[in-house]
Amino acid sequence: MKYDVVVVGAGIAGPIVARNVAKSGYSVLLIDKKPAIGTPKQCAEGISIKVFEKYDIPYDKRFINREIYGAKLYSPSGYELELRYKEASGVILERKVFDKMLAYYAAKAGADVLARTEALDVIRKDGRIAGIKAKHEDETVEIHADVIVAADGVESTIARKAGINTYAPPHEFDSSYEYEMLIEGYDPDLIHLWFGNEVAPRGYVWVFPKDEDRANVGIGINSDNPQTAKYYLDKWLKENNIPAKKILEVNVGVVPVGGFVKELVKDNILVVGDAARQVNPMHGGGMAEAMEAGTIASKWIVKALEEEDLALLRNYTTEWWETDGERLQKVLKVRKVTEKLSDEDLDLFIQILSGADAEKIAGGDYGEVIKALLKHPKVILSPRRIKLLRELL
Repeated sequence: MKYDVVVVGAGIAGPIVARNVAKSGYSVLLIDKKPAIGTPKQCAEGISIKVFEKYDIPYDKRFINREIYGAKLYSPSGYELELRYKEASGVILERKVFDKMLAYYAAKAGADVLARTEALDVIRKDGRIAGIKAKHEDETVEIHADVIVAADGVESTIARKAGINTYAPPHEFDSSYEYEMLIEGYDPDLIHLWFGNEVAPRGYVWVFPKDEDRANVGIGINSDNPQTAKYYLDKWLKENNIPAKKILEVNVGVVPVGGFVKELVKDNILVVGDAARQVNPMHGGGMAEAMEAGTIASKWIVKALEEEDLALLRNYTTEWWETDGERLQKVLKVRKVTEKLSDEDLDLFIQILSGADAEKIAGGDYGEVIKALLKHPKVILSPRRIKLLRELL
């Protein structure tokens, strides 16, 4: 088989690249090792409503469980910070349908799509990578392509085989554990997040409503923690008298929260999405980041093919680092500071921050917020808090 572009991985970034490049008239193959694209999910399934228009994705009720109007944050001692909007600010997806539909949009744009096709290695010819070896329906196939996109997740086989350095230490990953379960008593118009060093070290517990009485209930903690994510989630459920007897699904995953890949391109190989660690280090969400990276990557793939100059692919690395990469580096600084916060600090900041402040901090646009916090009496009286906040400026 011969294509202009082969994209390995049909999560979020891969289908965006495949669709955009196919729309420009180039031959594209999108492959995924799973028999059913989108299954199993490894996601809390929440995403900003803005992505649909920004990345030209239909607002399709088939993959939208419900609209969300904000969030509620809970401190270790039970203080609450609520962000509530008059209009929907986000949605809870059904990832099993959403991912498959993204692949469908790529196919409609002209890309070929093959599920149950696992990339095994790269093909080298005359000192360069000329394609990939894969297994499709238990048969080994060779797929030749001018450009190869590694969108195959955290453990990216193709990036590793191509010699791209994707190493990050264990501390730059979170372990997550999630139940889709019946649960009552939480406003289904909001997502709910609980913080605390005894609740979820370095992370948080979440309840993302899918129905009035059904939600994704999960946790993320630092992966080098001596205890498991499941231990902390079950502990939280027990302490809050939430019966875990109506569990519809269990999902386990590893989430990169740092260690961004420096060189996103090597010769004719590009790495995108989780494979490139393009995830928000603060909340661990990566869908919007994958869409952005996929959009930038596909732009430079098309230009490189149009001008028959694969050296142009390197502009993907430059543009991503000057835009979303720079923003995520700022968010990473926040994550590293929050790791040093005591439960008393978390109580204080949830009491004195506004919803808009919290949103800015999570997005990396926090300069003015930090300057304001440094003037607060309870911060001024603590040299340790002053030192921590100044690390962000």
